[in-house]
Formats: sequence, structure tokens, C-alpha cells
Amino acid sequence: MSALSSALAYRRLLESNATLRMLRADNLAVMAGTLDAHLGKPGTRMNTEDLHESIDADLEELRDHFDLSLRTAKAYCDDWRRAEILVRRPATAARGETYELSAAGFDAIRMLEQLRTPPQTATESRLVSLAQSVRQLAIDTDPDSSRRLASLRAERDRIDAEIARVRRGDPRSVVLDRRRANERVSDILQQAQGLPADFARVRSRFEELNQELRVSILAAEDSQSQVLDEVFRGVDLIESSDEGRTFSAFSALVRDPEQSAAFDDDIAAILDRDFSATLSLATRRSLRTLMRQMKDGSHEVSDILTEFARGLRRYVHSHEFQRDRVMRTLLQEGLAAAAPVSQELKPYDEIGIDLELSSVSLGSVGEVILHDPEEFDAGAELGEATDSEIDFAELIAVARESEIDFAELTENINSVVTSTHEASVAEVLETFPATQGLASVVGLLSLASTYGHVDVGNREILTWAGIDGIVRTAAIRRHYFTEGITL
Repeated sequence: MSALSSALAYRRLLESNATLRMLRADNLAVMAGTLDAHLGKPGTRMNTEDLHESIDADLEELRDHFDLSLRTAKAYCDDWRRAEILVRRPATAARGETYELSAAGFDAIRMLEQLRTPPQTATESRLVSLAQSVRQLAIDTDPDSSRRLASLRAERDRIDAEIARVRRGDPRSVVLDRRRANERVSDILQQAQGLPADFARVRSRFEELNQELRVSILAAEDSQSQVLDEVFRGVDLIESSDEGRTFSAFSALVRDPEQSAAFDDDIAAILDRDFSATLSLATRRSLRTLMRQMKDGSHEVSDILTEFARGLRRYVHSHEFQRDRVMRTLLQEGLAAAAPVSQELKPYDEIGIDLELSSVSLGSVGEVILHDPEEFDAGAELGEATDSEIDFAELIAVARESEIDFAELTENINSVVTSTHEASVAEVLETFPATQGLASVVGLLSLASTYGHVDVGNREILTWAGIDGIVRTAAIRRHYFTEGITL
């Protein structure tokens, strides 16, 4: 390939690839940091309002360190969605929409993470894995059965020799040292980092395949539509596609109880080894949750696969496609008739015909005001009250139950102070018992705090009878009055 053709191919890739668009963004650090923090974990989805609120809070802190405009989180998320970094879908559990990272977003964040913490260039475990993969591929694709048998016998002899060395305690059969074990753990986790992007890519491909199948149903006639025939026969076209078969094989391995249990046992054994004590907490957590991440991602994509398959069958068996075919035919006829007219008239020319559109005007959901009938409910109609006699004694009793009778307490204080020139709250209660129970005691203390004095060094015992007739006492600082009170 010449330099020109390569340059043109790379330019087309730069313009069309969403991962490269994200890596070329001016606010890449902010974009990667916020999206990784909120949506970086596999299978993470957030309600659109929740994500906007979280990123708005992040922007308040980020503006102190980055040159950011005063745009809102919603504006940033809209830009990232148009750049195919975010995917917005209807929420399944509740009304509304959710955001999640696209495969391009996962790929870009993984590239940045690898650049920030680059792996060792050529580890022993990676070279061994590469050599084993090449060797196994050469054996599996060899058409000569004699050479394959010879390779298998050699592999068997090697395994037998290794078993014999282990039984003899040969030093050459010792376990891996700590350095090489850590290298293999790093290689395993590095391969696992691509799983979220792979799941997102498979889901996106299934969406495209579902759309392509529906378009093929509309474009072909009944007698020529192979897709219709296969759907009516019960064939799951999405699952039987190349992508569907590949994913189904992976999903079957993950869902297999024996395989899953063996994988979990191996992870538990690795974490019990001595070398695992040197692993970081994040690494140990990643190993422990590796199978769960694969199961969650597989389950999510399986649900999407089932949903698309059911939707396609329902679309065909309910004959909704025939209505869409009629609409497609009418649109094509209208476009065909408009093509020659477009040479004579412009779309905005007056033609003497007014057409009322059936659509409604667009507006923000925030402009909608819900109707609350209770706001206009004036209650039951007021009736005309009849004349009745008022019992003032009963009104006074009701008032005394809800309020402290300060007028009565003031008269009691003035009466005691006039005869003794100084009286404490206890002496007032001894002369005039509390007619309102605790309320009278509280009222006396309130008046003493405002018009009397407090002797911090002395205490006195207050005694009163409550409304229920039970006598109660309390030890408090001495409050006393030296003069009368005028309210």
C-alpha cells in the first residue's frame, strides 16, 4: 500500500472512528475522568438526570483546575452522545432514559489507562502464551493425521515427564516465583479490560442487525423475502448470525455451572497463594469479581438478543410490516412525483393549497404543568350557622388547656412579694398551688428569668400536683422575685 492510500485510509479512520474522536477532544481529561468515574464499570447505567447532577457537581471542582466554560453537564452529555461516546436508551425499570458508555468510550478509556500505567513490554507469561497459542493452532489445522498424532504424543511425553519430576521433587518442577506469578496476573487482567468494550460492541452489532433485518423485510416482496419465510418457520435470524453464534458459544461457557464453579475455585486458589499478598487491593478485587463481570455482561447481552428476536417475530406475525410497506410505497411515490416538480418549483413556493399538519408543536417537558384538582377544590359548601349560647367558663377552660395563664401567675407573685418583699418560686407555689400543673411551674420559671433573679449557688425543691393529681418534685437553682411584676 502506497503512502497516499495509507494516508487517505487513516484520514477516513480519524473522521469516522468514535474512539479516535474522543482521544482528539480538547477536554479529553475531563471527559475521561468523569465518564470513567460514573460509567466506567462494566454494565453501569445511570438515569440521565442523575448523571447530569453528578457531573454538574464534578464540574464545580474541575473548574478550579481546568479551563472549562460555564456549560452545564447536560450540554456536555449531549455533545458526547452525538460523538458516539455515550449511548442513550429508554429505561426498562422506570420511565425515562439512561446513559451508558459505548464500545468506543470503553476503548478510549482503556487506551488512556494503558498509557498511564503501561504494562511491561515483553513478559515471560505473554511470550509463553503466544507460543502455546501458535503451537496449538499449528496442531489443530494440520491436515496430516500422522503429524498431528506425533505432536500429541510429544505433548503427552512432556506431560508424563513433568508428572515424574513433580513426584521426585525435582527442583525444575517448583512453582512459579512471585515475580512471574504477578506478571501472569497482570496479563490476565489486561485481557479482561477489553470485556466491557466487547459486550458493548456486540450489543451495538445486534441492534444494527435487527435494523438490517427489518429493512430487508420492507424492501423485499412477500414472494422474494427469504427473511419472512425463515421468521415464519421460527428461525431466530439474529442468534443464527455469525455474531449471534459467537456470542452464544461464549455465553454457554459462562453459564455452564461446572465451568463457572471451576473458574471460581481457581480464582480462590490463586488468592490463597503466598504471592497474592503482594497484590494490590484493586487487583485482588478485579480477580474476585472477574467471573461475575462476565456473567453480568453475558446476561445483559442475552436479554437484548432475546428482546430483538421476540420483537422481530412479533413484527412479522402481527403483519405490522405490511402497514409499513404501504407507507414506504406511498413515500416513494410521493418522492418520485416530486422529483420532476422540483425542477420547476421550490419547496417554499406558494401553490395555492393549505395543508394542516397533524403533528403538535415541540416543546420542553419542563414547560408542562400538571393539573392538580385539589388546587381548585374549595371544600364543602359553607352552611348558615344557627344561633347558639356560649359558655364562657368552657371557653376559659379550653384556653387554659392550650396556654399558660400568665395573668394568674403574675397576681400570685405580686401578692407574695407584697407581704414578704422577696419570694422564691417554691414559696409562690407553696402559697398558691399550680392550678395548671407543670404549665404553671414553667410559667413561674419563665417570669423569674425575665423579671426576677437566679441564685446560682443555691438550690430549692419545687413541689406541685399535676393535672392527673399526682404530686411531683424537681430540684432547680433558686429563682426569686424582689419586686412586683407589671405586664
